[in-house]
Amino acid sequence: MSERSSANQPQLCFHCGLDVPANSGYAAEINGKLQPMCCPGCQAVAEAIAAGGLENYYKHRTSDAQSPNTADRNQSQQRLAELKLYDEASVQQSFVNTLSDGSKQAALVIEGITCAACVWLLEHHLSALEGVTQASVNMTNHRAQISWNPDQIDLSKILGAIYSIGYQGHPYHPNKEEQLLAAETRRATRRLGVAGIFTMQIMMLAAAIYADSSNQLEQQFITFIRWASFVLATPVVFYAARPFFDAAWRDLKTRSLTMDVPVSIAIGGAYTASVWATATATGEVYFDSVSMFTFFLLVGRYLEMKARHRTGRAGNSLLNLLPASATVIRNGQEILIPATDLKTGDRVIVKPGHTVSADGIIIAGNSSIDESALTGEYLPLNKQPGDKVVGGTINVENPLEIEVTDVGAESKLSSVVRLLDRAHQEKPAVAKTADKIAGYFVAAVLITAITVALIWWNIAPEHALWITLSVLVVTCPCALSLATPTALTAATGALRENGILITRGHVLESLSNATHIVFDKTGTLTEGNLSLQQTISLGEMNNSECLDIAAALEAHSEHPIAKAFHGHLEEFQITPATDLQNHIGEGLEGNINGVTYRIGKPEFASAHCPQVLSYQDAPDNNGQWLLLVTEQTPLAWFCLNDPLRKYAAQSVEKLQQQGLTVTMLTGDNSAAVGAVSQQLNIDQVISGVSPEEKLQHVQQLQADGARVIMVGDGINDIPVLAGAQISIAMGAATDLAKTNADAVLISSDLQRLPQALNHAKKTQRIIRQNLAWALVYNIIALPLAASGLIAPYMAAIGMSASSLVVVGNALRLSRLKQPLKAARQPVSPPDVTAVKSQS
Repeated sequence: MSERSSANQPQLCFHCGLDVPANSGYAAEINGKLQPMCCPGCQAVAEAIAAGGLENYYKHRTSDAQSPNTADRNQSQQRLAELKLYDEASVQQSFVNTLSDGSKQAALVIEGITCAACVWLLEHHLSALEGVTQASVNMTNHRAQISWNPDQIDLSKILGAIYSIGYQGHPYHPNKEEQLLAAETRRATRRLGVAGIFTMQIMMLAAAIYADSSNQLEQQFITFIRWASFVLATPVVFYAARPFFDAAWRDLKTRSLTMDVPVSIAIGGAYTASVWATATATGEVYFDSVSMFTFFLLVGRYLEMKARHRTGRAGNSLLNLLPASATVIRNGQEILIPATDLKTGDRVIVKPGHTVSADGIIIAGNSSIDESALTGEYLPLNKQPGDKVVGGTINVENPLEIEVTDVGAESKLSSVVRLLDRAHQEKPAVAKTADKIAGYFVAAVLITAITVALIWWNIAPEHALWITLSVLVVTCPCALSLATPTALTAATGALRENGILITRGHVLESLSNATHIVFDKTGTLTEGNLSLQQTISLGEMNNSECLDIAAALEAHSEHPIAKAFHGHLEEFQITPATDLQNHIGEGLEGNINGVTYRIGKPEFASAHCPQVLSYQDAPDNNGQWLLLVTEQTPLAWFCLNDPLRKYAAQSVEKLQQQGLTVTMLTGDNSAAVGAVSQQLNIDQVISGVSPEEKLQHVQQLQADGARVIMVGDGINDIPVLAGAQISIAMGAATDLAKTNADAVLISSDLQRLPQALNHAKKTQRIIRQNLAWALVYNIIALPLAASGLIAPYMAAIGMSASSLVVVGNALRLSRLKQPLKAARQPVSPPDVTAVKSQS
């Protein structure tokens, strides 16, 4: 590397070769020497290369690096050296996970995507790489899911392939993506502002020429207006419209066609012709058309970008389940560190009421763990040394010491978060059709424009350029490219904000065509939470007095069984319990007014009584029974049961009104099934079936032509969830159930189901409206433009208006009509003598 600075030459960046700005303080130590850097980005990359032991790259490179926007298709050695860092296991830990077959999967954010053709190019280019087993890019949030065989190809080569066709790939991290979204918003806002402000000024000047129908305006004023318009239009073309030119150049290099090609030809051609007309004082100028065209196109893309950002941020918020910090044991001392710094093998202290910060194994301590956020099990599970715990769950009772086993992309919570991205990997049929149409349409537009230009060159050469520009502008497939992605983004975002997480791409299309909906019972139509249903006194105390004692004993426990008594806390008038002892998995013992009481499992509670009772001694088998005793005698039985979900009856009724056949399919074979079906007015009930029989029933319905929605929550529902055309897991469902479901009812509010069906039907209507509008508009506008009846400025207004109509129509899906509050009457709990809790 030769010395780069001299008295007559500007100092060049040692890393990229660009000029170093005056007074720049950026530098990096390479091979023992401090080298100048032009920006913090080059400084960070150079320091990373040096830290990774790759400094020899600088010794052997033969030319300066090129920026991604001007890079040759043959990847430079510099770029490969930088990307090589991503092959390190420590770097991949946070965004790469290993699949069951040994392959790896990474989530990336792709910069530079502008339309459906970009997605097609990326997917086909990456899928053609040897070793890449799957590559899917989402148009709405610009994220890519890529799977590859690490024995055949390295991640650095995959990232290099992305750079080689003019895009930039980054590992997906919520914080990093938030920064990229913010930067993209700032750039888009600046470009839109420049285009809008200067377009207004140009239109004010152009209005004078348009108003001069009698040609009375003096030539000197016309010349001034033209040159002033040129000055105002130049920043619009070279700054605001730059993304179109960059994307078009990238497409031409990769021999692909996107809508940016005709857009750039139209903007560049009209601007160049107008400059020539201004300089020679001949012909017409269309600086106003160029500026308006750019402004309205930027407005359409800005609206689409904001809808896409809402979707991305909604997904990122799910990662907030994990705590921000963790208490680790280092050198015998407890140290508070960021949870992101945890490593496999760290020992973590989790105090009662705190969230487990990472997946691990209990080393010391006994406690109950609330796993309801991940597993759907509403009762905390007793955990002891040797048991596994999952990050994001809550320690209920006692301190635990945990050894971390999985962090980052390998954690169980990360697998749940990946459900979000899975929806975007699969494109519905209508989106695939739109992608194909857009690609062919761009080619047809260019061929048509060339044909029109040749025809008019022979008829009237003076009009050939302007008419050709009108054709390019008026037929730009912006509306066609935005029709489907914008609608799907708005609809899925609205459903997510209202408690329905779409995890498969086909859901909205399939929901609109559903004919049957099948419900599991426990945890789906019922709450899956225990509530106090009945109190039976066994001695001299009445029911209320027994309930007072039980509430006092359970007052300070957060166990779900204890919560069933908390509603009675305000009513008891006796002294609170003291000397409380929690016997994990058995019950509670405490002292009230000098008397020792026990409440819990019958065998535990009556262990010190003259007569030991068991579950067989309970009044009946229709629920979970707890026994309250003193050391001398039993006092009362308490029956806890699982009530119906709020609004379940209204939701089932609305689904039936929408024409769906509602069926309850449950493994429960008790009297509870009849009670639930009667209250919900469900006629088709199949009870006492195994998971295999559930699947067989749904498959039979599908064989008869039914399009089935299956709603469930437990492990026993996994086969039928996987087999149904549309499967929906409750928000409290097991992790495996969510993984096999097409959508997750996060809020567990059954009212969202009929709401989702209505919204899915509305989405399909709007997509069809958008596609029809885009196609009809182009079919009508093309012959008008080709015949010379539409000027370029009129074409710009028409094309932009068409895109805004499509985006505006799609954004109607961003809000859902909420259920009427007056109609929300809770369903009364089931008859305690008939309903049995099934966990």
